[in-house]
Amino acid sequence: MQQIRSSVAGEFEAVNRLIIEQLHSDVPMVENIGHYIVDAGGKRLRPLLSLLCGAAFGKCSERHVTFAAIIEFIHTATLLHDDVVDISSLRRGRATANAEFGNAPSVLVGDFLYTRAFQLMVQLQDMDVLRHMADTTNTIAEGEVLQLARAGNPDLSEADYLEVITRKTAVLFAAACYGSAALSGRPPAERRQMAEFGLNLGIAFQMIDDVLDYEGDPKTMGKNVGDDLTEGKTTLPLIRVMDQGSDGERELVRSAIINKSAAALPAIMAAVVRCGGTTYTRQQAQRYHDEAQGALTGLPQGPAKDALLAVTALSIHRDH
Repeated sequence: MQQIRSSVAGEFEAVNRLIIEQLHSDVPMVENIGHYIVDAGGKRLRPLLSLLCGAAFGKCSERHVTFAAIIEFIHTATLLHDDVVDISSLRRGRATANAEFGNAPSVLVGDFLYTRAFQLMVQLQDMDVLRHMADTTNTIAEGEVLQLARAGNPDLSEADYLEVITRKTAVLFAAACYGSAALSGRPPAERRQMAEFGLNLGIAFQMIDDVLDYEGDPKTMGKNVGDDLTEGKTTLPLIRVMDQGSDGERELVRSAIINKSAAALPAIMAAVVRCGGTTYTRQQAQRYHDEAQGALTGLPQGPAKDALLAVTALSIHRDH
């Protein structure tokens, strides 16, 4: 990641400074929780995409830096809300904000981050970016509700799964790239092309996340393996077992999802492996990776494009 960031290293640091500056509030709890989750780190992948897209179109301006911070605030707000809804206790190797401070403060600080993002967005004075981000955040909220409504349902199809991850995860990747192209003054067709890149990248990224929930190392990932089961999420590796598994394997998965229990996790992991659940999910992620890579064809050659291609490859070749 350090090598990927190198072409926009100065701008990336400026984003981090702006994030800290914009966390300021007269209400101490807002700053405490905001800093707690922001200081936990993470790859900052979404704001990085914004910066790289700006650089690829010739110049990464101060407006791109502001927009990248906006993207990170929205992402961080979704994490705060996600962890409350999922009753998660661990993220990035330490206690979640809701585990540390409580559910109500975490939800309300998530709201603060959303509204701070839109305050910053107004400063950009770009109606197309504002419209696109308003649509995006609405879609993310719908995705969260859709995932909640479908939790505990073992009969979801691959299309159902794809709908959730597109709305909940991939659209913010798409928005990070679309908005950056818009701020670079690119024509509508190029803006849509970059959004297509981000969308496919986001789908591939989430699919690998779902693979790692059954293959990953908790120490490396900074979260518990099997969390999806305890949250009743029917992800693609499990859908594959429901499609390809024996009656006993299907019943095992069905019971775990309905009861939101990881008690049978070792047996379910064995079923996922036997039915090729993670292999199949990786194959599908590769398809979306290839689509994302193809969407970059028209970009000018240079370090930023190389970095975007490297991010695309990293989305499917990673261990956390």
